[in-house]
Amino acid sequence: MSFKISILGFCFLVIGCVRSLNAQEVTRFQPTHEQLVARYKRAAKIDSLTEDAVFRTNVTAHWSPDEKSFWYKNTLKDGATEYIEVDAASGSKRTIFDAYKLSLALKKIGIDTNPEKIQISAIQKDQDKKVMRFAMAGQWFEYRVAQNTCIKIGFPLREKKPDIEIATHVSPNRKWEAYIKEGNLFVKSVDGKETVQFTKDGSEVHPYGEIHWSPDSKYLTGYKIHPVKDSLVYYISSSVPGTTRGQLRSHPYKQPGDAFTSYELFLFSLDKQKVLKVNTETIDFPNIPPDLHWRYDNARYFTYEKFDRGHQRFRIIEVDAQTAQTRTVVDEKSNTFIYLARQYTHYPKGSNVVIRSSEKDGWRHLYLIDLVTGEEQRITKGNWVVRGVDSVDFSKKEIWFSASGMKTNEDPYLIYYYRVGFDGKNLLALTPDKGNHEVVFSPTKKYYLDTYSLVNVPPITKLRRSKDGQEITLLEKADLSFYEKAGVSPPEVFVAKGRDGVTDIWGIVSKPSDYDPQKKYPVLENIYAGPHDSFVPKSFVPYSEMQSLAELGFIVVMIDGMGTANRSKDFHDVCWKNIADAGFEDRILWIKALAKKYPYVDAERVGLYGTSAGGQNTLSALLFHPEFYKAGVAACGCHDNRVDKQWWNEQWMGYPVGEHYEEQSNVSNAAKLRGDLLLIVGEEDTNVPPESSYRVADALIKAGKDFDFLAIPGMGHSDGGPYGRMKKRDFFVRHLMGIEPPRWNVGELPYNNNIGRERWSFK
Repeated sequence: MSFKISILGFCFLVIGCVRSLNAQEVTRFQPTHEQLVARYKRAAKIDSLTEDAVFRTNVTAHWSPDEKSFWYKNTLKDGATEYIEVDAASGSKRTIFDAYKLSLALKKIGIDTNPEKIQISAIQKDQDKKVMRFAMAGQWFEYRVAQNTCIKIGFPLREKKPDIEIATHVSPNRKWEAYIKEGNLFVKSVDGKETVQFTKDGSEVHPYGEIHWSPDSKYLTGYKIHPVKDSLVYYISSSVPGTTRGQLRSHPYKQPGDAFTSYELFLFSLDKQKVLKVNTETIDFPNIPPDLHWRYDNARYFTYEKFDRGHQRFRIIEVDAQTAQTRTVVDEKSNTFIYLARQYTHYPKGSNVVIRSSEKDGWRHLYLIDLVTGEEQRITKGNWVVRGVDSVDFSKKEIWFSASGMKTNEDPYLIYYYRVGFDGKNLLALTPDKGNHEVVFSPTKKYYLDTYSLVNVPPITKLRRSKDGQEITLLEKADLSFYEKAGVSPPEVFVAKGRDGVTDIWGIVSKPSDYDPQKKYPVLENIYAGPHDSFVPKSFVPYSEMQSLAELGFIVVMIDGMGTANRSKDFHDVCWKNIADAGFEDRILWIKALAKKYPYVDAERVGLYGTSAGGQNTLSALLFHPEFYKAGVAACGCHDNRVDKQWWNEQWMGYPVGEHYEEQSNVSNAAKLRGDLLLIVGEEDTNVPPESSYRVADALIKAGKDFDFLAIPGMGHSDGGPYGRMKKRDFFVRHLMGIEPPRWNVGELPYNNNIGRERWSFK
């Protein structure tokens, strides 16, 4: 018995020792005030060292008229420049001119230039390459290479394009002119001998307008318009130089539930001098009438697109101009939403078809619709997303598009480019290399430049042939030699399962460049959960505000949770009437998984920051998930979706405005605050009305809550600028590390106007 007890005691002793060792191995990162001030200085130095420290990251091609060659400029260390000419067919590269000789030629005509930093904005070359014309500092020059001489010239001659007569309301046959007078529609013959008044019930208040002719000049279409004047939102510019009073400003601003201008569609027959009201609903959403698409072989018919308010129904409607009767060609409905801004439609000239996108099968894909028969033909399919359509070649029956998620076992957000036939066959991958791609085609699409990278892999730019996607040459590979001297690294990619235990949630991690794996660092989440897109960068990020914050002693992360775009429809639908969700369940699981894998991640000390929708998300996290998020800095947040802009909020929160708007409002839930909060607002914000932040402040005060509030005079929609970013750093240092930040007022550190400046410019 005693032996058993001794063994048991020994086991507890061993376990206790192991726990003690583990506790010693990983301890909280907790610098002294002096050490923290030194970290601020170090972060500022790295900010400076990494600014514009990566070169040869992309190529902007300037093509010759015959498309046989192009030139581009590289900007290198210390502002040095080089100009490269490329033969498109062979891919051979050469320097366009000898910079020292050109600089000497310019000096002869009184223009001093640094040969290493010549700044040329345009170049033209003769076919024999003996004469080069170029633009510099707004002046054109002619440079004769053999003689090494320069002269100033006017603008070089270009091929003169014929003038195009623009007469919006003149009929295509040039016999009639339509016009609006005192709100009514008139048509007169061009020779002035005949005038027809089509309407008499129009007025200045409710006029007819938006007039368009049919291609055969037999019909006019137009609308009786019932205008709605948007209400104003106000703000005060408190500190305008030269004034002693605050200046009241206002601008029209449509909020959820506000009425729209409406349009009644009419047809006017010139032959019969008859007015027909089209047998269709009044168009009352969005705020402009739709484009009309006439059949190319029968001008009796045209179609238009109609989105219903609430974003749950999309139609393509055909109108018979003879009878004013309508027929629905496409009718798509959704139980959640149809994303208006991503609704792609293309009407190829000389055809009666439309190519459109839809998420009706759960993924965004392309379809071909016969507008005469209504027959639908699928073009793309699969568990991946069409991200955009570059162009459509109707003669070859081909579509050039970008997509993400087609490659398995890879980041599903990476963009690749493809070409496919209208029948969905002969799919050609134009960008085979792994990475996030950006493609720019030559004017006739014979060639294209493909620039690709990953968030932690620098960019490469290649020239490719469009016919078969064949690589012609590697143009540029990013130069990191100067950047690497700063001693920092790009973010790391991390993936964890979401709330369903199945779906991968992707994000990035920035950690201190001098991190100690035996220390636990508090976590900051850079959040933006707006449903209109995905936001974690996929292209190369050598340095950003995230890394600048990390250098103070934080693990800084960015995550795309459920409810954001560019994944499946189900993934996106989480946001429907549910903006407050913001993917927090996925984000919390992701951060916990990160901490489980890396002991230096302290999931007990988590804060977050964001601007605009990210500001709303930040405060929502503190209100609805206080057990996890301890501190937040919310800048210019749209804290109540009833106060923010109509087009954005009705897209995701739906119409009409219901109780769920109130239930998810940060204003309504302000009394739930338990963590530490800093609100930042620019007093001249014209994107999200400043009162959105003031209403939250009012609710917090009435609830007796302690919080910090920073209103910045003269600033618009922003994270607070340099001063706001300084206050953000200090706030997290104080509330997550428990250390007093630098004493700025006594000069413990000099104020830095570039502090934490965002650097997302490398694609």
